[in-house]
Order: sequence, then structure tokens, then C-alpha cells
Amino acid sequence: MRLTTPSLALGAMTALSLGLVLHPRVASAYPEFQKWAQKASGRTVSCGLCHAHPDGPEGVKHGQTGSLTQPEMEALGRARTAFEPGQKVHSPILNAFGNRIIEVVGKKTFLSLRDNPAALAPLLGKADLDDDGLPDAREYVDGTDPLNPHHGDPRALGLVNLRRYGVHLGLLVLATMCGLWRLGHMLRWFAQATEAALDEQPEQREDRHV
Repeated sequence: MRLTTPSLALGAMTALSLGLVLHPRVASAYPEFQKWAQKASGRTVSCGLCHAHPDGPEGVKHGQTGSLTQPEMEALGRARTAFEPGQKVHSPILNAFGNRIIEVVGKKTFLSLRDNPAALAPLLGKADLDDDGLPDAREYVDGTDPLNPHHGDPRALGLVNLRRYGVHLGLLVLATMCGLWRLGHMLRWFAQATEAALDEQPEQREDRHV
């Protein structure tokens, strides 16, 4: 079968499109979001905010495009076609937070937000991947790690822990106060007993001299 020029052109375009989707070294990171979080929070924010590797997706280390196996390349290709929200995404070059962003907003919306990274936060909802009490959206704005329960604004985490463990802390304080009261009562009794014993000693010495 003879291929016409339009057929060849169409085939070439299709191959190019598939190569852009499946080739692991084509797509780069989108540092606009990381840079915005760093500027907004005043913290140092690495590519590890969204990516599997803190140095970003380009390279040969684990979690970077140069280290991907064939199944991981295929998973990357599927993730790159998740243009609409609601699709499950398992990109090997993204961490759980990065994958969730694409699941929630879709690749198309995500790319449209590159000029306005601040608008991403309201779209993330109230999800809290590390269950530290601070929503992922808050951690994105604060420039903290949404996957590390020990990394967050200290004051905010303190308030969260106070709400979570307030009853436990109250019981601990009560138990401590009761323990101190009993200890004080015992020390007073010991002091009185010692004083009484010292008062009896002179009388015993006088009895021996009589």
C-alpha cells in the first residue's frame, strides 16, 4: 500500500505526540509553584514539594526521569494525559502531593495556573495527606512539607496538638498535681515524725542519767 504525503505527515505528527507523552526526558518541572511558595512563605522550598526527588524530575537518580523503568515510563505517559480532574494519577516522578494536585485540578488547569500559582491553594480543598491537622493548601502557602507531619508552622502545629490532646494534657496536669500534693503531704508527715523523734531524745538521755 502506497502512503500519500498527508498520511506520512499524519503518522509523523502522531509519533511525535506519542514521543512527547511517553519519552521520560521531554517534560520538565514547573518551578513557578515552588518559587511562589518560597517567596510567599519566606522558607526554602525544594522541588520535593511536589516531586519524588528534591532536585526535580530531570536526572538519573531514583524518582527522576533517567531512572524510570518501562512500566514507570508508561505510568508517566498516562499521568501526563490526565488533563481533566478526577482521574487517578500515579506519576513516578511526582510524590503523593504532586499526584493529588493533578487528580484534583487536572493537568489542563494546573498548566493554566503557572502564571498565578497562588490560585492553586483554594482548589486543593481541606485534604491533609500527612494528617498533622494542617490542610495541604495551608502547607503549600506556608512552604512546608505536606507529607511530613512534623514539618509545619510551629504555632499552628502547637494549636492543633493542643486541640487534639487537650484532654490528655489536662489529665496529665491533674495527675501531676495530685502526685505533688501526696508527695508534699508525705514530706510534711516525715518532717513531723522526725521532729517528734528529736524531741524525745533529750528526755531519753535525762532518764538514763537519773
